[in-house]
Amino acid sequence: MIQRFDRLRIIGCMAFLCLGANTAFAGDEKLLNACFAQSALAAVPGEETAAKGNRSFDASIKLNGFTPASPVPDALRGAVRRVTLPAGEKAVALTFDLCEQRGEVAGYDGRIFDYLRQQGIKATFFAGGKWMVSHASRTEQLLADPLFEIGNHTETHANLRLLQPAAVTQQVLAPQKAYQDARARLAARQCVSSSVEAMSSIPEQPKLFRFPYGACNDASMKAVNDAGMLAIQWDVATGDPDPRVPAARIAEAMVNETKPGSIIVNHANGRGWHTAEALLIAIPKLKAKGYKFVTVSELMTMGKPVITSECYDRKPGDTNRYDFLGALQHSLSAPKVALAPSSAQKPAAKTKPAKKSPQKPVAADH
Repeated sequence: MIQRFDRLRIIGCMAFLCLGANTAFAGDEKLLNACFAQSALAAVPGEETAAKGNRSFDASIKLNGFTPASPVPDALRGAVRRVTLPAGEKAVALTFDLCEQRGEVAGYDGRIFDYLRQQGIKATFFAGGKWMVSHASRTEQLLADPLFEIGNHTETHANLRLLQPAAVTQQVLAPQKAYQDARARLAARQCVSSSVEAMSSIPEQPKLFRFPYGACNDASMKAVNDAGMLAIQWDVATGDPDPRVPAARIAEAMVNETKPGSIIVNHANGRGWHTAEALLIAIPKLKAKGYKFVTVSELMTMGKPVITSECYDRKPGDTNRYDFLGALQHSLSAPKVALAPSSAQKPAAKTKPAKKSPQKPVAADH
């Protein structure tokens, strides 16, 4: 008779088969060293700052010649929040979002990557398709690095619940194509000639997906799973997109809320305002607690994924506010039509404008 956790491991093996056959889930150290000098990998001051108003990369990614992967099995459809591990196993997956919307070029917080490499910490980065295009060299570095894996975070960080089917398809598949193009560029470089076999360690397409804002519906979940990706959420949200949240509080969330099999969400595109500093606090403390750091793909092979049919941040329904914010943003961006007063109308009497109450900034989560 199969014991309870043996059955869990079988499900984990199903996840492994779904995620990409019998090889590693990330790059190769020999390949990374052959193609990138340490100086090229290092942080560049100011690179983490978003360039607002830059529309150089706003054009939609063309999907010509792209073929999606096979659909995800029924047992793995839905939102993966964490993984139930065998007793005594202490592993955690650090994840970072690399979002970029139209009308901007988001940042690359090199301090985060430098520290993770220095400490030998594995992590998963959910990159937008537009971000991968505007950060082509950095994307190739992430592909080559055996510590890191890349997941899909839509083309332009759109709320998929508000889009028509054709737009959902574009948002879901465009990052797959951008990733595939980046992988092809890396494979064509002269530095790969001495490590051709190392390219086999890099998946041909991302196998993981993260919904912007943590918001989904049945149609968008189906689109993601049908494209061969597992929908990965989190069970530890640090609040790092809010500039008012200090490093100490971000670190506290990581240390105190993490459990074996947890998935932690942060940001590495310059919108994790104090994330780099928080990692310096949290990672040593998590290590002292006995945690090892793995990629999401590796975590999925270690136990039973906890899957829900609904997407949310901390509790069901808490991402509904983004539907309102998305609709409001659309209405504000719509062209205004000015009506000329008729000759019979008298000018309105001037009134003293009312004082506006200060508005709190709204963090664009995940």
